[in-house]
Amino acid sequence: MTKNFKIELPKTQANLPNRDFQDIYQEDEPYLSNCTISNAEIDNVEIDKAVLSTIIFKNATFINSRFEKIDMVDIVFENCDLSNACFKEGIIHRVTFKGCKLMGVDFSAATLGNVSFENCMSNFSNFVEARFKQVIFNQTTLQSANYYDCEFNKIKFDNCDLNKADFYHTSLKGIDLSTSTYEVLNVTPESLDGCVVSADQAIGFSKLLGLQVKQ
Repeated sequence: MTKNFKIELPKTQANLPNRDFQDIYQEDEPYLSNCTISNAEIDNVEIDKAVLSTIIFKNATFINSRFEKIDMVDIVFENCDLSNACFKEGIIHRVTFKGCKLMGVDFSAATLGNVSFENCMSNFSNFVEARFKQVIFNQTTLQSANYYDCEFNKIKFDNCDLNKADFYHTSLKGIDLSTSTYEVLNVTPESLDGCVVSADQAIGFSKLLGLQVKQ
């Protein structure tokens, strides 16, 4: 079983200066660091290979924006709306999403390390072929989220809504789902080897394995 672990939190300061997201274009390559960005509308933007470092985003929106192959480190998103944003093939390290709307967000083929999702709404999010190391989903709604063919290394789902989430071809060995809820979970039987579930959840999974449980 995966033991309890702590993640590295973003290394930011409370007194970071306010800046405009448009400052990302001031360098030869899209780069922005050491600032706070509040109440900004960063919607329908398309920037490839952007680099973001040591930034606090508050009440910002990134709706339908594309940041493929982004490099993010030491970032806090607080009460932000990233619905349908794309971070495909991104490198995401020491990043916190707190109270954010992440409906349909695309993290496919991304690498996430020391990342936390706290009290977020992340239905229909796409994590296909993503790699996770020390990632926590806490009190987050992940209905119909797609974790197809992912690599999990120290990942937690604490009190999450996983109804209709897809874990096909992803090993859940050592992953504790016992505090999370779902009516349907899309998973292959071999993926369940070593997964930690509650007694009630075990009855549901037994049906997937073709067992008949007497009560």
